[in-house]
Amino acid sequence: MIEAVEVLALGNSLVDIIAQAKDADLIAQDMLKGAMTLIDEERAETLYAARVSPSVVSGGSAANTIVGVASFGVKGAYIGKVKDDALGRAFIEDLRATGISFETAPASDGPATGRCFVYVTPDGERTMNTFLGASSHLSPPDVDEERVKAARIVYLEGYMWDRPAAKSAFQKAGRIARAAGRRVALTLSDSFCVDRFRGEFIELMRSGLVDTLFANTDELLSLYQTPNFTEALEAVRNEGVLAVVTRSEKGSVIVKGDAAAQEVPAFPIARVADTTGAGDLFAAGFLAGLARGVALEGCARLGALAAAEIIQHIGARPLTPLARLARDNGLALPA
Repeated sequence: MIEAVEVLALGNSLVDIIAQAKDADLIAQDMLKGAMTLIDEERAETLYAARVSPSVVSGGSAANTIVGVASFGVKGAYIGKVKDDALGRAFIEDLRATGISFETAPASDGPATGRCFVYVTPDGERTMNTFLGASSHLSPPDVDEERVKAARIVYLEGYMWDRPAAKSAFQKAGRIARAAGRRVALTLSDSFCVDRFRGEFIELMRSGLVDTLFANTDELLSLYQTPNFTEALEAVRNEGVLAVVTRSEKGSVIVKGDAAAQEVPAFPIARVADTTGAGDLFAAGFLAGLARGVALEGCARLGALAAAEIIQHIGARPLTPLARLARDNGLALPA
């Protein structure tokens, strides 16, 4: 029998290779600052060979989120694809070491485990070049129906929409979860991702497959093709979902039904070291609170706390247990 979990995440399983860079370095490598660009294996090998003193950590947007969920003491599981190679085995070990249930069988052939090259400029902005590799070979057979039904919330990563097989796995999980009366959350992932799949993301909400949406300001503006934030916020309100929009140092805004929008401030920080994973960890805090029945404002405060922790150091996974931070800030989760 599959053990019940509070949050199940599906996403691209990647190893992050994080390095400091200057704007001139990005220009020299023909990179668009602040964007996530998909690259092929040849380009990945070129960037890997050119790396200088990077940190190498398991990553992937939804994987970072589920690790954050576990750091809050909330039980989580993950579905994603790696290859049975050195990086893939390291990814599996890293995830399981945090207490996350991860049972997806690794691929025995095909492309190598995916990796994301993250370049962090002095302003804390991150530019990503992603080789999806084995992660894009996640397919419907990898989605176990009973595992999905056993989760209170299913969290889906928008980046998965870039590959047909992973997209089908995403849709299967969403259908199973909704049929079982579970909450299904989607993160839009990146404004360039939204540009590619705007209509399909909107249809996921309008069809009822997705009932909870995470976005940042740029992603929301891109979704509704407007420069006006208020207009975009009202547009997503009309979709009938719970929408949570992050606004960097301005905090976040929650809209749901006819209720007034709730604005929740960001947590104060000493300095920004690296924005990699800020949205992922905000989602982790929000989902952890949601799974435990915390009021929406409290969920956003937990998200802000987690995002504040992550942007003050290099890397997209917490260095301080988030459950402890929550207790220290009067935000302890109910049992």
